[in-house]
Amino acid sequence: MTDPSLFWSLALVAAFLTGASKGGLPMVALLSVPVMSLVMPTLQAAALLLPVYLISDVYGLWLYRRSFSVRNLAILTPAALLGILVGWLLAGQTDEAVVRLVVGLIGLFFVSIRLLGRISGPQPARKAGVARGLLWGSIAGFTSFVAHAGGPPYQVYTLPQRLPKMTFAGTSTILFAVVNLSKLPPYLALGLLHKGDLTVAAWLAPVALFGAWAGYRLASIMPERLFFMIVEVALFVISIKLIWDSLPSVSARLLS
Repeated sequence: MTDPSLFWSLALVAAFLTGASKGGLPMVALLSVPVMSLVMPTLQAAALLLPVYLISDVYGLWLYRRSFSVRNLAILTPAALLGILVGWLLAGQTDEAVVRLVVGLIGLFFVSIRLLGRISGPQPARKAGVARGLLWGSIAGFTSFVAHAGGPPYQVYTLPQRLPKMTFAGTSTILFAVVNLSKLPPYLALGLLHKGDLTVAAWLAPVALFGAWAGYRLASIMPERLFFMIVEVALFVISIKLIWDSLPSVSARLLS
């Protein structure tokens, strides 16, 4: 049985990180579930934190009600919803470890391309293309549903656009607020959410809201160049973690 003090200590950290990601620090979005995975299975941890995400989303929507990219949301939102639907239909047939491995490899490839681009000189900002947006948006929705790793695909699509930092953060917050709300019916249908999760979420909500406020304040005062540098470093670190976490399961499958 998990030590209650350890559980609540990690839960408070995870709630703060969840809120901070909604407040404008998307680079910490993938850290909350791994923190809780130290004391429970990954899917159970994700289900437990989903109500906390939803509460934080409400505050995040208010914070970024004027800072977002309409074009990006118009492209990415329907694509992400399609990805969630595919994830639901394939629930039980999709290997979470393989998804994490692929997402991690995509993130590493993108960071490498960005690094090579800096070495070769300044690159022009890319437009929010519809075809690329539909591709990466659907991948973000699918990986968010299956492995709670929608951030890297979103960043692969939006970082080359060189959006202002608050627009980048606001677009991410609004997009994943829709994604998280859309994941609620499938999670309930699959029996991943329980009444006790809502009780825990109620206790964690104030910490998550404080995290959202702190994340917004930090994002607003952080120099833009530093902000995006941190995003790219976080993408690299998270990609390595996704690959590392997936290797035991993928290796066992290949050797069996």
